[in-house]
Formats: sequence, structure tokens, C-alpha cells
Amino acid sequence: MIHVHSLTFGYPHAGLIFQDFNWKVERGEAWAILGSSGCGKTTLLYLLAGLRFPTKGVIEIDGETLKRPRPRTGLILQDYGLLPWATVRENAGLGLQVRNFYGADGKHTPLNFQPEKDVEYWLTKLGLVEVANKYPSQISGGQRQRTAIARTLSLSPDLLLMDEPFSSLDAVTREDLQNLTLTLCKEQNLTLVIVTHAIEEAIALGSKILLLDSPPRIFENPKAGEAGHRNSREYRELRESLWKEMRSEK
Repeated sequence: MIHVHSLTFGYPHAGLIFQDFNWKVERGEAWAILGSSGCGKTTLLYLLAGLRFPTKGVIEIDGETLKRPRPRTGLILQDYGLLPWATVRENAGLGLQVRNFYGADGKHTPLNFQPEKDVEYWLTKLGLVEVANKYPSQISGGQRQRTAIARTLSLSPDLLLMDEPFSSLDAVTREDLQNLTLTLCKEQNLTLVIVTHAIEEAIALGSKILLLDSPPRIFENPKAGEAGHRNSREYRELRESLWKEMRSEK
């Protein structure tokens, strides 16, 4: 699904963030990207989204070199990215409206496409029908994030990128949406890459965890998403191991 070959990237007037970085993600896998502030977590996500491009090296998704944002990659951000003057239903359908206008290849080629069925399906699936005519300021943080998820899933993505999407939510809502995300990814056979600064969230969501330090390391977490995993011995041991690794970075 994702092949990162000898990636080198840095911002102007700053040091390199990645140098000869290699990484491989198989289709349907759930990865959590973990690391201290400034280690390049969000930068890597933007590179995968085609919003930034390597100084050297290549990123391939589905065997094609990434040269621009690809239509089947969904990106969900921490601040939801909702239009405050649009209703939940309008926000959920925004991505499809843009694709309808520009076409899947980014050109202005209207498709005579009716997005309402897909939008209504996801509003129902995500429990948003009752608030569909409300505005973002009138609904909870959890409902706003569900709206952002509905907007993304309406585009039928095969790759879902999430940048700390639950960090501003209360603990109960956060856990509910974590579980919902894993369920949806399994149902839709989505490949998931989620950036988080929280060790507990990384263990809850990522069957594999990429710890961005020097050098980057991968931790296997095959029971992520299983019932009772958060209370298991494996969860506690991995949490302790990741705590030690992240403390040693400072």
C-alpha cells in the first residue's frame, strides 16, 4: 500500500527531519505514529497526503509515485476542518461536492454525480441524523469529529490519515471514537495511519507503532482493537516499554 524509499525532507533554514527514511505499510494495516514534539509526525502525514514532497527519495502508494494529493486518501485533522456557516449535512457532503466539480483527477470535469445517498448513509451510520441540520457551533466536539469522519468516508477512501483527531475530546468520547474508527476501518478495509502524542492512544489504535526517534523503530501490537486489550498484560508491558523509550529521547 505505502512504500517510502530513502525519504529525505527538511524545511528551509532548519535541519533535516527525515534522512534516508524507509517504511512500508501493507493494505488494511493500522499504524500509529508516535514521538515527541518536533520529531516529524505531522510532517510525515502531510508527505503521505501529498501536501508536501520529499527533498530526495520517493513515496509510492499503490505502486504509483505520489506527486499530488490522491483522490482515495482521506485526511482528518485535529480541528475538524468544518465550515462554521454550513450545516452538518452540508459539511459532510463538501468533499463530494468538490470532487463533483473538479473531478477525481483534479480537473474541472463535472461528473453528474449525486452524493446525497452516500452522505445520508454515513450520517446514519455515525449517528448524526438528528443533528444534520445544525451548525458546528451547535453540536458537541464528538459530533463535530464524526461529521469530519462522515465527510471523509463519503469519498470512499482506501487510505485514512488522521492527525491527533481525538486529542481535544473528553476521555469517554475519545475512547468511543477510537473504537468506532477501528470498526469502520475493518468494515471498509481501510489502511489507517494515525498520528498521536499519547502512548495509550497509539497502543489502542495501532497494530503496529512507528516511534519516530533516532533511529525510527517499529513496535508490534497485534491485539490492538480486541476486546479487553486496554486491560491486558500486553498493553501494560508495551505502554511501559514505550514510556521508557520516549523518556530516553529527552
